[in-house]
Amino acid sequence: MSPVADARIAVVSSLLASMRYSSQATLDLEFRSGLVYRYFTVPRAIVEGLEVAASKGAYFNRFIKDRFPYQRLV
Repeated sequence: MSPVADARIAVVSSLLASMRYSSQATLDLEFRSGLVYRYFTVPRAIVEGLEVAASKGAYFNRFIKDRFPYQRLV
């Protein structure tokens, strides 16, 4: 299943609650803590990998965290 642009998708993860990917290559991640971050210039392939990863937290730490510019939203 490919992420639908601008639709928030709930995820099964101890770290993440939901994700949303836009056509402008921004990835919004809502963490279980309630914090929401927006990551910029994230390739669709990275987002699709996150969506199907067995461990979303491990995938996030390896392929997204500290690799893309980001902004805290909430």
